Amino acid sequence: VQPQASGGGLVRAGGSLRLSCAASGTIFSGSGLGWYRQAPGKQRELVATIAWRGSTNYADSVKGRFTISRDNAKNTVYLQMDSLRPEDTAVYYCNTYPSPLTNFWGQGTLVTVSS
Repeated sequence: VQPQASGGGLVRAGGSLRLSCAASGTIFSGSGLGWYRQAPGKQRELVATIAWRGSTNYADSVKGRFTISRDNAKNTVYLQMDSLRPEDTAVYYCNTYPSPLTNFWGQGTLVTVSS
C-alpha cells in the first residue's frame, strides 16, 4: 500500500502550506518517518525527520521554517511549511527513516512556490 501524500499546491513566496501523508499502520507503527523532496533535475533530498516518540531533525535549508509532526493514532505525518521560497519548489514524499522503503514512495505531492 502506497503512502498518500496531499496538501501541495501553488503558493507565493512567503506563503504557507501544510502537507499530510497517511499510510498503513503496519508501515508507520514504531518507525521513524521523513519528508523528502525532489526538485526538477535534482536528486531526492531529505527535508525533515521525526522519530516514533517525536524527536525531530531538519535540513539546514528548512530549519526554522518547516515543522514536522505525526499523529500515530491516525498513521499520518505532517509537514507545516512557512515562509516558503521558490527553491522549495519540488515534489514532496514521505517515507520511513533512516531507511526509506524502496517501493514506498507513492506519487508525492507537488509544491510550487512562485516569486
